Formats: sequence, C-alpha cells, structure tokens
Amino acid sequence: MLQSLVNWITYSLLKLNPESRIDAAINFFAYDSVKIIILLFAMITVIGFLRTFLPQEKIRSWIGKKGLWGNFLAALFGAVTPFCSCSSIPIFISFLKAGVPLGMAFSFLITSPLINEYLVVLMIGFFGWKITLVYVISGMLIGVVSGAIIGVMKLERYIEKDISGESTDVICQINSRGIKQRIIFGIEEAKCIVGKIWLWVLAGVGLGAIIHNYVPREAIQPMISQAGIFSVPIATLIGVPMYGSCAAIVPIAVVLFQKGFPLGTALAFMMAVTALSLPEGIMLKRVMKLKLIFVFFGITTLGIIFTGYLFNLLQKILV
Repeated sequence: MLQSLVNWITYSLLKLNPESRIDAAINFFAYDSVKIIILLFAMITVIGFLRTFLPQEKIRSWIGKKGLWGNFLAALFGAVTPFCSCSSIPIFISFLKAGVPLGMAFSFLITSPLINEYLVVLMIGFFGWKITLVYVISGMLIGVVSGAIIGVMKLERYIEKDISGESTDVICQINSRGIKQRIIFGIEEAKCIVGKIWLWVLAGVGLGAIIHNYVPREAIQPMISQAGIFSVPIATLIGVPMYGSCAAIVPIAVVLFQKGFPLGTALAFMMAVTALSLPEGIMLKRVMKLKLIFVFFGITTLGIIFTGYLFNLLQKILV
C-alpha cells in the first residue's frame, strides 16, 4: 500500500519518469525513508510499551544467564522477522534500551536481514530445499557465533550513552500506573529515539538509493569471474557496500550461479548485500562509535566468507 502511494505521488502526481535513474532513485528514497521511519517509530513504541511490563533488570537476568542459548534465541527471533538490514535497527535499539546484552542484540541484528520468510520462499523456488536448509543453518550460525564473539569482547563502552539501558527507576515508576501511562511512555521513547537518528536514516537511505540505482548488475560479474580462489572474499566485499531487498538480490545470485560461479561465491554475495550495507553503517553511527561498527562489519564479513567457502566445498552434495 505504501509503495503504491509513493509510486502515485512520484510518478503520477510529480510526473517523474520510472525509466530515469535519478527519478527511480527519488522514488526509492521516498519509499524506504518513510517506511523505515514509520517502522522505527511503531516498533520502538510497541517495545517501549511492552518493556513497562518487563523491566530491564528482569530482561538482563533472563537472557544474561543463558550464554550461547541467549544468542540463539536472539538469532531465532531475527530469523522470523521480515526486515532488511536497515529496518532491523529499531528493534536492535530497543534491545539496547532494555538492557539486553550487546552480543545478543547483535545476534538479532545480523540474523534478521540474513534469514526471513520471504527470502526462504524465494530460495526454495530458485535453489531448492537442500541449499535453502543449509543456508538457513549457516545464517543462524553466523548470527550466533558473531554475536557471541562481540559479547566476549566487552565493547559496551562504544555504545552511545543516550542509547544504552536507562535507569530501572524510570520503568518502575511506569509499572505502578495504568495502560495510558504505559502507552505514553512508549510514544515518548519513540519520539526521543527517532528525533535523534532520523537524519542518519535519511542519509543512509539516500546512499542506498544511489547504490541501488547507479551500480549496474552487469558490473558485478566481470569483477568476480576472474578471481579464482579469491572469488568468495571479492564477492563478499563487493556485496557489503551495496543495498537492496531480498526480492532483488536472490535472482542476481541465481544468475551468477547459472553463469558458472561457484555456489558459495554467489551466496556469499547475496549474504553480504542482505546482512550488511553502507546505509546500515551510517544509521548505526548515531547509535555506536565507529570502532564497534567496524568490529560488527568485520566479524560478520569473515563469517560470510567462511560460509561461502563451505558452500563451495559442499556444492557437489547440494546441487
């Protein structure tokens, strides 16, 4: 519905040309920026409301004792949420506000765009159930292991102070009140967070619109085809700065595979595009310091590269 409304405004009302790259970029920017900001506000409001029933100390005690099991639960929650890398940020922020351990919050952030129901459906249609099953398992492992590593590194000091968990007293005061006060708390929290990061959202989506419409798909294939054994890391590094939806990236991965690229190389490219992007990094800059962003991107990238090589080794079994 939102896409239809944006298309009507940009192409019918403003008379933009969908065949023009700049006009298509404007349409992409309008749709994604509105979608992400609405999602950001709605999800933070809902989670803020729910948090009044479950103070951060209870959340910490529930998740903090579970070790890798907590990372697995966070990654599993990410796997069932249909969000892209940028749209996952609202829940990630809400986790941090609730005092969820950093590594577990990252397990969600990594897995959420990497695995979701419509990506799984697309992959089953294009690649078959065996490849899809191994992809889902490997995606979960990347989220769990990467989040666990980040958690062990104790990098909480790189989270911006106004984003990290708040005083328990604030929630306790709300707990003693009615539903109206809880809803107001959620709305005020959403207004506060969105007010702090909306410019970063627009900057990230703007960059994503440029990449999405000005990086030709035809330019990808020559870069990878002559790389040999280094095709997996090269495909991953090419995919990291790009930004696109699963619906657009899965067919590209299929084309690369059909053109003779190893399975792991094609899937590594797809994983990098879906799990990481420069727009996501720009949005996260408001939430955390650059060092933590580099650690997050670096560990996740290494996980994707390892998975790509693994798929190449298993190709004869899976195909």
